[in-house]
Amino acid sequence: MNVQNVLIVLILIVIIALAVYGTVKRIRFGSPCCGTKEAPARKVKVRDRNKAHYPYRYVLSIDGMHCSNCARRIENAFNKTEGRWAVADLGRKELKLLSKQEERESELISLTAAAGYTMISCHMEQK
Repeated sequence: MNVQNVLIVLILIVIIALAVYGTVKRIRFGSPCCGTKEAPARKVKVRDRNKAHYPYRYVLSIDGMHCSNCARRIENAFNKTEGRWAVADLGRKELKLLSKQEERESELISLTAAAGYTMISCHMEQK
């Protein structure tokens, strides 16, 4: 084997190693689209998972939700408040919100903004 072949093999090994490292990092810490390279936040679990206890249902269109970390962040913003149960739909860029009380649109906009996103629209869903 000549020196050129050895050099080519070493360069390929380095490229493969960097690709594997980047992939593992994205899997463990999520996409950097959220502006963080930290491990994703723990999911806030809702205690009351009986949908019958939530008479108010809303669908919020969310701008800026690009990855699963974004979806978890917006869900957590709503789920940490008692009486709300939110599930984000990343594909539709929506948040489905079940609530035990009627929500004010200004409060929904505020919670969305505090999580770092923009609420484009909100409509109440019929049962």
